[in-house]
Amino acid sequence: MAVGQVQQRRLSDDIVSQLEAMILEGTLKIGERLPAERVLAEQFGVSRPSLREAIQKLVAKGLLVSRQGGGNYVAETLGSTFSDPLLKLLEENPGAQRDLLEFRHTLEGSCAFYAAQRATEPDRQRLSEAFAALQDCYERGGTVTRAEEGAADARFHLAIAEASHNAVLLHTIRGLFDLLKRNVVTNIGGMYAQREETRSMLISQHRALYEAIMAGQAEEARSLSNRHIDYVQEVLADVQLEAQRLARAQRRVAVKP
Repeated sequence: MAVGQVQQRRLSDDIVSQLEAMILEGTLKIGERLPAERVLAEQFGVSRPSLREAIQKLVAKGLLVSRQGGGNYVAETLGSTFSDPLLKLLEENPGAQRDLLEFRHTLEGSCAFYAAQRATEPDRQRLSEAFAALQDCYERGGTVTRAEEGAADARFHLAIAEASHNAVLLHTIRGLFDLLKRNVVTNIGGMYAQREETRSMLISQHRALYEAIMAGQAEEARSLSNRHIDYVQEVLADVQLEAQRLARAQRRVAVKP
């Protein structure tokens, strides 16, 4: 029987595996700076040369970026689902906005379902902080900008994705973060103008979703997430219809003899 020689695994390969796992699970975030080599070597219990070798391997893979005199960072290109020019096109196209909401319907419902099942205590703490920040935006009312509210809303949904402990869902949501934020900013202005109850509805919907996840009610969390997106789609459909009526009326005035 022919037996192949067992290849001894290098220590740097073990470090690479651990760092890759941290990137995949979201512990190390896109664009985040790694701790100093001395600190990281102490945390892993390895020598600095072994750590440096592991970092060089991850740089070669495109997972890390080393900056001269500035440390090591998780590559910002990871999870870049859409380029900036495409983001602009999607932001400005009404049909694409509808498509994004349909996509969010599927994606965020699954995130909410798994978050309710799998959230750990640290996940619940982060989710509570994100929810509190969103509530603060609602309470500040007219003093908060649409951009601030959009960012808080997107961070709340990102915290839910993190709590889902599904790496594909998490990195898809992270890759879409800017698009999500812009989608919320684009939507809320028209929604608030269209229906007076919109702000109170969004407040109650987000609270109900948060509470269902915290209580571990997976099916309820998915249902609430879906109903939230359904409501946004319904109000935006009214906004578009109103815009069409206004444009029609303006054309009639313009051609009136």
